[in-house]
Amino acid sequence: MSTVEFCQDALRKHIAPRSIGSVKERITHAARQLGWSTSRTKDVWYADPRISINGDELHEIEQESGVYYGRQEARELDREIENATALLVEMQAGSPRTLAHALIEAARILARSGT
Repeated sequence: MSTVEFCQDALRKHIAPRSIGSVKERITHAARQLGWSTSRTKDVWYADPRISINGDELHEIEQESGVYYGRQEARELDREIENATALLVEMQAGSPRTLAHALIEAARILARSGT
């Protein structure tokens, strides 16, 4: 999950949930909560591919939402490692097909982690 996707998710689920009202009301609410302009909040809300999130903005979203980007990434990586480990255990049973799946999964994990 990219930083922009993380921020989009945090805005929609934690800072301005559906219970607030329409999308316009939710964006306005999120902008007020974060002290951002409505246009900046809208860009993050819709994950505009032209934007990037700076460290201060990420910190503001983490503080307001109570969700932390690094921890979420670590949980996702832990789940992927568990899946790859299960495949490797199956591989020890001697199936060549399972070995291929384990190697593919390990490559995916490495690609997602940026290693």
